[in-house]
Amino acid sequence: MTTTVVTFDVFGGPEELRVGEEEVGEPGPGQVRVANRVVGVNPADVKRLAGTFGGRLPGVLGFEAAGVVHAVGPDVEDLATGDEVVWHGTGAQRELSIVRADHVRRRPASVPAELAAVLPVAAATAFSALVQAEVGEDDVVLLHGASGGVGSAAVQIALALGARVVGTASPTNHDYLRELGATPVAYGADLVDTVRALPDGLDEPTVAVDLAGTPETVAATVALLGEDLVDAEGVPRAVTIAGTDLSRAAGIVDKVDAKGALDEVLALAEDGRLRLEVSHRFSLSDAAEAVRLVARGHVRGKVVLEVP
Repeated sequence: MTTTVVTFDVFGGPEELRVGEEEVGEPGPGQVRVANRVVGVNPADVKRLAGTFGGRLPGVLGFEAAGVVHAVGPDVEDLATGDEVVWHGTGAQRELSIVRADHVRRRPASVPAELAAVLPVAAATAFSALVQAEVGEDDVVLLHGASGGVGSAAVQIALALGARVVGTASPTNHDYLRELGATPVAYGADLVDTVRALPDGLDEPTVAVDLAGTPETVAATVALLGEDLVDAEGVPRAVTIAGTDLSRAAGIVDKVDAKGALDEVLALAEDGRLRLEVSHRFSLSDAAEAVRLVARGHVRGKVVLEVP
């Protein structure tokens, strides 16, 4: 069958994205065909389009989506046509995707498709970083870049794990962070002094999760947590999703994906303890505009594509 797809033939910027058509076949062994309804747009899409990850051309962006199972492969037993699902993988910016069945999860009825679609990247990334640092009760988490998609998920997951959160963001997003349950502070030259002036033990973070990876956030992490960023049992006290030579030299550990992260964040969303704000919605045919917006940075919440 012929369906809509957004492709790129060369690496570059959003201007390289083209809306076209493709023939989609039947799912093979271990696969399902999903009719996508909502597709998340992430900074990873910008990097993939730029060629940072390499990969074959022509390419299709999109690492996460929610939709409906359209067909199942001959050996897939735990999914059926008509199931409402969420999935992670590659090439989601299309009407129909052939997806590995083990990358697909049923969407809980209480979790809207729009929320489910943005959990596999942002929320699963946040969960992985926090559990890698073994965040729990009595921890104070310093979260660099707390108002974005990954950041707002990290705030809520850290709270669900029993920690308290100090989150950096621009002043315009401080009320938003308070609504999520974090103590907001402005990033900038005064960040370290501002955190040290906080009351009730918030002035002494025990864990840092760096979503920005700038020289300023690396320096602030070391200043507030000290130079020994791995405890005696080998557990990192500082984790980053934006690893650089500078962060690694400082002892900040790169995030490692946690097994079962998507299942965990889906459960939190089903319980009502995790929500992500969708700030911008575009049609699939306007994917270039969505990617351009994400590429500019400083988007609060998430950006999605809606598939008719």
